[in-house]
Amino acid sequence: MTAFAGAEREIENWAFSWEIRSVNHRYLDMALRLPDSFRFLEGEVRNRISQSVKRGRLDVSLTQKRSQTSESGLELNIPLLKQLLSATAEIEAIADRPLGNFTALELLRWPDVLCESETNREQLAPLLLGLLGDALVKIVAVRTNEGAQLAELIETRCQKMREHIASVRQRMPEVLASMRQKILSRLAEITARPDQDRLDQELVYLAQKLDVAEELDRLDAHITETLKTLRQTEPSGRRLDFLLQEMNREANTLGSKSADSETTRASVELKVLIEQMREQIQNIE
Repeated sequence: MTAFAGAEREIENWAFSWEIRSVNHRYLDMALRLPDSFRFLEGEVRNRISQSVKRGRLDVSLTQKRSQTSESGLELNIPLLKQLLSATAEIEAIADRPLGNFTALELLRWPDVLCESETNREQLAPLLLGLLGDALVKIVAVRTNEGAQLAELIETRCQKMREHIASVRQRMPEVLASMRQKILSRLAEITARPDQDRLDQELVYLAQKLDVAEELDRLDAHITETLKTLRQTEPSGRRLDFLLQEMNREANTLGSKSADSETTRASVELKVLIEQMREQIQNIE
């Protein structure tokens, strides 16, 4: 499902923010972007996401910024600074003369002399995972709301399918009677008299070949199971995928057995509705 959620919090003079973006995907696929200092959380982050979300492609990112309300987080690397001063004095001793004065600003420009204070990663880990939980609650709520709307659309299409099925079922006796009459009319034009027993056998065979009651019954059963699945609380996207495949199979068989234009039209309408539901079900977890 397409969704977005975020959660942010100020922790120890740092502003942390989680962002989660979700798009359709057949399975669960996660892409994580974490600051280098918090990459050790990746395994636990994946575990917690998989407990809340079962399907979709998720882009998950954690950002860390110095809080605007915090004091300067710059610190001197005292050991390195002492080493630089000691090395300078040693060089001057070897040269047996002063080599020039160094300003404090020049020393500060030396790599790693000036650095930001590090955060205590181990202490922050539970807080960051809790903040991730807040973001997951939000995105699950968004996905749940979207899922409820999609379920209504699918139920509406299931009802339309049942109307087409009822129409075909109602017309079947008329279609079979019409085909029987056509055959008898053709035979009446033939001078030779057919064997009545053989004729009855062929008519029975034709009726069986054109009978789509079994396909209609299976379509009805699949629709019932689809509606039942939509009302379940656990993830059902893959099961719905399978049911739609079976519905499409029965609709194709119905079309191949069609003996009149109305049945063919109903078969086409059924396949259109099934394809619409298939696109919507890709958004359901």
